[in-house]
Amino acid sequence: MRRRPLLACILLLAAPLSTRATEVGVSAQAIERTLKTQLFNAPDGRYYLRGNAHSACYVYAEKPHVTFVQDRVVVSVHTRAKLGTGLRGACVGVTLTRDVDVSILPDAEGETIGFRDARIDHLSDSRELNFLLEPFLSRQLPQQMKVNAADLMRQLLTKSAETTGYAISLTALKIHSMIVQGDLLVLDVDTALSVR
Repeated sequence: MRRRPLLACILLLAAPLSTRATEVGVSAQAIERTLKTQLFNAPDGRYYLRGNAHSACYVYAEKPHVTFVQDRVVVSVHTRAKLGTGLRGACVGVTLTRDVDVSILPDAEGETIGFRDARIDHLSDSRELNFLLEPFLSRQLPQQMKVNAADLMRQLLTKSAETTGYAISLTALKIHSMIVQGDLLVLDVDTALSVR
């Protein structure tokens, strides 16, 4: 009699679990860490739009900060620019420092956490600097914030056998929707897991 419940448990754990609806909450800090890892990953934590750390003239963004406002994800970055002409290792021109903001809507794309509808909420007063910042804020930054949620979850589960004694793997994930709710980006997903 005791063998049947034990056998049922073993079969249940060895079989793939069917797809289930799950709600996953992602914090602004998690999105910020992803952005720093994927875009602001130079040793100095900067992303150069023009030039580099050794250039006389340059434009860079740094210190990304992510918050949620109503239904949008707001990314604030600090920008610094030396615009002009390089002359004997110095930049002859103007130095500008601005904080700029762009807000984007979360967008589900299969397994991917994505973003769309970039709206620049706060920009600089310089036309020259804005010429470089607008494409960065409206296209490149949202593109670099995309994350394949299934790959991330699979990576997290690789050590499940060591920590729990069970090898848990994600066999399928589909994101149906994402919305900002308070201080979380909430994903409605279907997941299928396998436990061995």
